[in-house]
Amino acid sequence: MSHPSSTSSLLAAERLLARGLASGLRGDLRSDEAPAGLLPPSDDGVGKALRVGQLATRTHKTVRALHLYEEMGLLDPSERSKGGYRLYGPGSVTRVEWIAHLQDLGFSLPEIRSVLQEWKASASAGAAMQKVTDLYRQKLTDARAQIARLQSLEAELAKSLGYLQTCESCEPVRVVTACKSCDRHDCDSHAPVLVAGFSAN
Repeated sequence: MSHPSSTSSLLAAERLLARGLASGLRGDLRSDEAPAGLLPPSDDGVGKALRVGQLATRTHKTVRALHLYEEMGLLDPSERSKGGYRLYGPGSVTRVEWIAHLQDLGFSLPEIRSVLQEWKASASAGAAMQKVTDLYRQKLTDARAQIARLQSLEAELAKSLGYLQTCESCEPVRVVTACKSCDRHDCDSHAPVLVAGFSAN
């Protein structure tokens, strides 16, 4: 059973993460509210309009990627310079970070565009954020399931490597067909699936 305080802390952290990801829809999360990684460190350029190259540097993206985001309606320049260059507001940094986070969660760019369009089309702010909440809850469930699968695979790999340590002392004259009934391991030591699969047929 979870301790009430730890459960409360987890829920609070999840709400903050959801709020941080949702802020990318608006591009207005304050730096003092942002979970780690949602906003880049502040510098002297914060609050100033950025040219596309500067935005690319700030977000570790290529200029081509930013142009693609703009073509798909995910990123909009706030204005243009006298020379005709696109200029992006400070909120664009958050928007690009938001796109990157959603991609890490498994969203494609067309799916992100759909999420953004649905958010914009919502009848009210409450309805809009409820959709975001439902979406992120499902992604959190998926992420936890993936973590569990990876932890299981990690254990299987560690077990396999431990089993294979005995194979390092195998005589060169033995052929691979002998692996199926190898007598160099303890009688109770069954080969893990990642090892046994080679000689299963």
